[in-house]
Amino acid sequence: MNGGFEGSFLGATDKISPLAIMECKICWTPYHPAEGDDFRQVDPGTAFSDLPEDWSCPNCSAPKSQFMVLEDPGAQSVAEAAKLDDLTARLVAEFREIWHAKMRDVPMVNKLLSVEAVGFRMIDGRPLGVLISPWFMNLVQLPGENEDWSGLKAGAKEVISFPSGEYEFIHNTRDMIGGYKACSLFSPMGDFSSQMQAQEVARAVMVALFDEANRAETDRAADIRAAREAELAPPTEAEDADSALSEAPTRRAVISAGMAGTD
Repeated sequence: MNGGFEGSFLGATDKISPLAIMECKICWTPYHPAEGDDFRQVDPGTAFSDLPEDWSCPNCSAPKSQFMVLEDPGAQSVAEAAKLDDLTARLVAEFREIWHAKMRDVPMVNKLLSVEAVGFRMIDGRPLGVLISPWFMNLVQLPGENEDWSGLKAGAKEVISFPSGEYEFIHNTRDMIGGYKACSLFSPMGDFSSQMQAQEVARAVMVALFDEANRAETDRAADIRAAREAELAPPTEAEDADSALSEAPTRRAVISAGMAGTD
């Protein structure tokens, strides 16, 4: 809806959810999205913001601009989405600055790609999604509303559990977004031929991450501990020679459909 409406949010339709029940301020007739409008042949399930521009109150013919928000059951989800949009916008801005200032001329980058946040949503009170850039694709977790991660130690590692398994995240901080945690999925990004392909893989990761069918039967925590201990132990000559051939699939390779390499 372009014309706005009265009484709430200065008529900004992006502040109301598709579930918002609106009320005519002239005759107090409500518009319920779940019911639609038989008089104008508007199907049930049509949000107020999706009504035709010439739609008017079925009782007094007042225009849409004369309606106010009566009740909005989806208001919390709209507020949540607005917060996510703000956080992801700052995340993208931070890494676009890095791209333009430091990374553009680095040989390893894929110039077919751009910085983009994909699939971010609130998980256990914290924003989680995938950040695509021309030089990496990471699963990124940001702090919750009342959390301060500014004191995270860059480079510190943490294992975080999801339905599909346990994943190792690395702590970091940036000026615009403060502290965040990142799990590497791809680096470098040379295997991607387009931004669309990268987006599709990122969305698939967000689905697979919460699919218990991807969880291995083994104890992933024990696997990770054993792997870390092996990393700290000095390699033998035989291990050096065979490491490239004998490496087992990583958990991130599972959730990224086997496309993820190792760093």
